[in-house]
Order: sequence, then structure tokens, then C-alpha cells
Amino acid sequence: MTVAISVGLGGLAGWKILQRTQDRQLEALASDASIQRATGYFRDRIEVTNSAEALIADYRMLNVALSAFGLEDDLPNKAFIRQVLESDLSDDQSLANRLGDKRYLRLAQAFDFAGGNRTDDAGFADEISQAFLNREFERRVGQSDETLRLAMNAQRELQGFVGRTSSNTTLWFEVLGNPPLREVFEGAFGFGSAYSQLSVDRQLTEFTKAAERFLGTSDLTEIAGGEKSDRLMQAFLVRSQLTESVAQTRYSAALQLLTS
Repeated sequence: MTVAISVGLGGLAGWKILQRTQDRQLEALASDASIQRATGYFRDRIEVTNSAEALIADYRMLNVALSAFGLEDDLPNKAFIRQVLESDLSDDQSLANRLGDKRYLRLAQAFDFAGGNRTDDAGFADEISQAFLNREFERRVGQSDETLRLAMNAQRELQGFVGRTSSNTTLWFEVLGNPPLREVFEGAFGFGSAYSQLSVDRQLTEFTKAAERFLGTSDLTEIAGGEKSDRLMQAFLVRSQLTESVAQTRYSAALQLLTS
């Protein structure tokens, strides 16, 4: 039986319900048969999956690995993912280091096939299995409300910025290069699709100016923690709900004209 994630409401109200019930629903999801099969298989096979080639060759293993980093859409792109996994992380010009979307870098760092190979490290299977469970929880929330999924993803991604020693500019480029995370900032700031057509430097300027205006700071390590992060999620959810409401109103008006 597949465990469904129940929220009941969308927008900010749904977000508050989700925040209250997340731990309980996540615990229930962990007992889902499909989750247990996927993570059980991963745990059984990871110690002998000691190369990128071996991981790519095993669809079920690869699905867990990619899903744990929100990259499940890349399952068909095996040649590309192998290049990512085999990247020399000490080389700034390697593929994983050059890609704007740093989820690929985190994938390569997690397995570290080109370096020490972490697959037989104690706790590695648990680490990936937990990440897979968390992402699956978000995915199932998204089946009923994609905006809630995006907010959950953004909150988790931003938490990863806490304690980082990277420059603020580097962190902002990570936001700009991560499509789901970027979508939350765009929604919260009221940015349209035209912003993606600007030069990267101009985008950086516009996003940091908007952060100062809406959040009182453009320091991402500050935004990532506590009250600033909450304000960002609330702005995104409220704007998304308003946009959806306007679209529904226009649709209803158009339908009324067509049927009158």
C-alpha cells in the first residue's frame, strides 16, 4: 500500500499544517513498502557497487542515488551522470565543479568515486537512504501541491548554506543555478521569466537587490536561518496562491463567455 501525504490545504495554510505534521508523516512514509524495497536493495548492493560504471549499470541503485539529490529526471542520461560521478573533484575544471547546478557536485562528492570512494564507509548507506526518503516525501507532497514541494525543497537547500565558508556571491550563483530553488526566490520576489534572459551578473544584481528589499538582507547565510527563511517561504506561497487565484478567475470568466 502506498502511503499518501495528506495536507488538505494549499498555500500558506497548507504549509503551516505540513510543518506541524511533517515528522509524523515522514515516519509513516518510512514504513511504505516501496520505500523499504528501494532502500533495502540499495543497502544490500552498495558495498559491491564500487564504481560509477557499476552504479550506472544498476537501474534500481541509480534511481535511489539520483533521487536522493533531486536528480531523478536524469535517470536516462547515463553517460552524463557517469561523467559527473567520475569527475576529479580536486580539479576546478572537472564537469561536476563546472556545472552551475551544485546538486551534481554534491552527488559526486557523496560517492567520491574518483577519490577515496565512500560507498563502503560506515553510515554511507544510511545517509543516502535518509536523503532518498526525504526527497520522496517532498515528491509525494508535490503530487497534491507543487508549491509546497518547492518550498520544502528550498528550505532544505537553504539549511545547507548555514555554516558554509563560501562567499555570498558564490552562494547566490548556486541559487541561480539550481532551478527548483531559484523558482522559490523568483516567486517570492515577483520575478517573471524575463529575468532568466538577463546576463548572469545582472541577474545576481537583481536578486540581491530584491533580497535587501523584501528580506532586509542579501546575505544568504542569514537568509538561510530562522525568521528570514520563514519570510521567504511565506512570500513565495502567498504570491503563488494569488497567481493561481487570478488564473482561475480569468479561466472562469473566459469559460463563462464561451458558454453564454
